[in-house]
Amino acid sequence: MTRRDAVIRAEAAGALTLSDARRLRADRARQVADVLRRQVLYGEFRSGALPAEADLVREFGTSRNAVRDALDLLRAEGLVERCPGVGTLAVAEKYPHGLERLLGLAETLREHGEVTNEVRTTGLIAPSREISSRLRLPEGEPVVYVERIRRLNGLPLSLDLTYLARDLGEPLLGEDLAHNDIFVLLERIAGQPLGRAEVTLEAVNADPHSAATLDAPRGTALLMVERLTHLADGRPVDLEFIRFRGDRITMSGSMHRS
Repeated sequence: MTRRDAVIRAEAAGALTLSDARRLRADRARQVADVLRRQVLYGEFRSGALPAEADLVREFGTSRNAVRDALDLLRAEGLVERCPGVGTLAVAEKYPHGLERLLGLAETLREHGEVTNEVRTTGLIAPSREISSRLRLPEGEPVVYVERIRRLNGLPLSLDLTYLARDLGEPLLGEDLAHNDIFVLLERIAGQPLGRAEVTLEAVNADPHSAATLDAPRGTALLMVERLTHLADGRPVDLEFIRFRGDRITMSGSMHRS
């Protein structure tokens, strides 16, 4: 018998310690919150209102206190508001970013609104050895650096730091970076399509500069995406470090076990 099974049996027998009761309630609250979070983010509550607490208690087979704790978790994440006399309302929506295809942000989120770019910094820089190695460039060869704030429907979504091979990056600087994805421009300049990308995702705390740039609370969790993109011929040409506001985007993909 697992500890959880033992706790549930003890609860039924009225023999739970205070510590065990708190743990079980917290466990159940997380389980409820995990299910409701996805429903909120994917717009399953069309009216904007979540079911009444009594309905959630019946649906999840748990206590009213556990349901209330779950709703408090979602409220702390900025996903719902609890309005006296009205109920619980969904107030936030995350935008889906698929991981199956290599697309620019504007291509990915086209159906969700307008992506605009504020170009903060551009120019040639002397890269670190790590960046040169990742782009397979001779040590000391300059690269083109581009820093942008990317907004969706006017709201800050990401801070993008991009390093590009010089022969492709310099022509790119003469293009309209404010209204185009770099991917689209790179393919035009290179005369061939992009092929693949290596992607790493992790959570990082917002440093003061990133927090101010993204209009986010200092120290808040950001979704950090590191992406090295190759042309179809295999050459790496674009290394990006992208800090997404985690409260405005969700990453998803399909995995297959072969």
